[in-house]
Amino acid sequence: MTRALRKRTGRLAVMVSVAIAIALPRAALAEGQFDKIRAKIAAFVGDKMEKLGGSRIIYKVDSEGLRESVVTDLRDDVYKILHDGHIAFSDLAIRDGGVDVKIAEAKGRDLLARKLAAAAEGVPSHAVSVTDGGDNAVRLAPTDAASKARLAELVGDSIAMIEQRLKDADVKLVSAIPDGPDRIRIFLPGVTDPERITAIFARRVKVSLRQVDVSMLPELAQSGKPPEGTEVMLGFKDKRPYLVAKESALDGEDVSNAAPSFAPGTKDPVVSFRFNGRGTRRFAHLTEENIGKPIAIALDDTVISAPVIREPITGGSVQISGNFTLEEANSVAMQLRAGSLPGHLTLVEQQVIQPGAKP
Repeated sequence: MTRALRKRTGRLAVMVSVAIAIALPRAALAEGQFDKIRAKIAAFVGDKMEKLGGSRIIYKVDSEGLRESVVTDLRDDVYKILHDGHIAFSDLAIRDGGVDVKIAEAKGRDLLARKLAAAAEGVPSHAVSVTDGGDNAVRLAPTDAASKARLAELVGDSIAMIEQRLKDADVKLVSAIPDGPDRIRIFLPGVTDPERITAIFARRVKVSLRQVDVSMLPELAQSGKPPEGTEVMLGFKDKRPYLVAKESALDGEDVSNAAPSFAPGTKDPVVSFRFNGRGTRRFAHLTEENIGKPIAIALDDTVISAPVIREPITGGSVQISGNFTLEEANSVAMQLRAGSLPGHLTLVEQQVIQPGAKP
């Protein structure tokens, strides 16, 4: 093998290893191991940027919107705890970045504090401070540490979605890393048209839950005219047609968290996700009204799963299966978490860097 051929082969091997590392599902790697791989990718891509030139893009995540969402979810959680526990309360409201409520009985205030602490156990990003405001008033707010953890989670999810979107667009040589607490810096060696890349992120991934219409065989609707207010979507893996309502019962804004996991017993990869307070109430009503009927969970115009509702689901937690591989489950969970990604990102800077310049 000639020296030039060995050099090209070695360079190809490194590029392939970078692409594989980006494609690996985060759930399959320990956090420290993932960070080490990301650091190696960043160093490799930085070197390529200096030699080849390319594009640098900086995004800012919506930290203000995140805070509003977290406090809204906290208010909804407080309402659910008090309502389900039959605890009398009044003046529940969001004020100054926290939640205020009046609870006449001390045992009710204690129960609320215990329930919130139990929900946050082992989950630092959900920690809540509970303070006595006097005159039966309670003040609740995310702790500073929880707010920082939530912001770090949003940045991490956004980076993972950026990498996934670029991978899907066949842009494999890339480094996306945090740039301060709420920014993301992207390096793309050899890319001289950053507008093409930012256009990829401008597209919203639409997450929706649709009622399945069983009044007509989907195959007939596909070849003919579907009933008014419905449309045909294809399955994620089986490509079979589903006749679903055009109007979405819930959407991505109602999903507060999603992650790949394994089904009890079979250990098959599944996707677990949780609704926020509004989504929990809407999903509870949806499942109560549709017992015995299938509900389609869709990403864009593809049905990921269409489970039959067996009983009302009031807790806000859902697990979907679809004969997933672990990588597919991770990708679906990522898109559920960040289906509204463009709403979370603001373009701060895009710049073409010439060869020989420091990135």
